Amino acid sequence: MRAILLADTTIELFSTDSPDFSVVGVIPQIFMTAHCNCKIQNIGCLCCGSVVGYHVLTPCRKCMRSCNNGHFWMFHSNCVSACGRMNLKDGDYMVWKELPAMTQDDATFAMECFR
Repeated sequence: MRAILLADTTIELFSTDSPDFSVVGVIPQIFMTAHCNCKIQNIGCLCCGSVVGYHVLTPCRKCMRSCNNGHFWMFHSNCVSACGRMNLKDGDYMVWKELPAMTQDDATFAMECFR
């Protein structure tokens, strides 16, 4: 999903909740930024070793209360190419309108997450 960095809206990112671990891995050092208290790890390309993004290991309260899409794997748009996620049922691209309806429990959980 195309996203922007909340701390600097001039930086474009791609985000996912399901990275491909056959091509990227986390770099073990954990750090925080000056903007919040999230615990973050860089993500590196397993082929060339370049840092291509970051993983929010533990989001802080401030960020969880801000508008977010629940994705904690962020990729720098100048380092990667985006591709659609395939639906395992029919092998076609996933689209929002085909996602299953949420149950009441899911709705309560979503409200808590995006509060």
